[in-house]
Amino acid sequence: MAESSTLRALAGLPVAPPSLAGSTLIMIDCQNTYTRGVMELEGVQAALDEAAALLDRARSAGIPIIHIQHSDGPGSLYDIDGESGAIVARVAPRDGEPVVVKSYPNSFVGTDLDERLQASKASNLVIAGFMTHMCVNSTARGAFNLGYAPTVVAAATATRALPGSGGTTVSAAAMQAASLAALADLFAVVVPGTAAIPD
Repeated sequence: MAESSTLRALAGLPVAPPSLAGSTLIMIDCQNTYTRGVMELEGVQAALDEAAALLDRARSAGIPIIHIQHSDGPGSLYDIDGESGAIVARVAPRDGEPVVVKSYPNSFVGTDLDERLQASKASNLVIAGFMTHMCVNSTARGAFNLGYAPTVVAAATATRALPGSGGTTVSAAAMQAASLAALADLFAVVVPGTAAIPD
């Protein structure tokens, strides 16, 4: 059997991350709903620690930062006017950091994210947040399809176990690994952690 290779490598696309200085940071759905209760993600606190470190680096570098916040309306798990849908305090936006509110997994759908990125002439996107198999996956693919070059920071993402076929359960670890591998096959450069992104 031939040694496996990614479609990125076969297509001659970059497999190393760009510099942080030449990138825009996209923080996806770092909301309280993922930290407890029915939507608590496996490894979420460690992922938030990594996301906070990445955010600190981005602020120090002075690069553009955009926060994404999912909204499903009042009383929902994603009630952005309530506590559950609020962005976790340690990665909350500061003055001047825009928040794009979305209603679909792909952060580009029904929002002005693309227009904001075009206005700042962004091309390289560094992505962190939740959930890996859902909104991170959908947004990275959407970015790729629009001509951006996404880099996903694996340690700054997390997901949860899901029901599988035939009454089985797909573990969070399996979902995380498969989601990141699928992205790395073509749609994004996937790095293990923030330290892998050069200044």
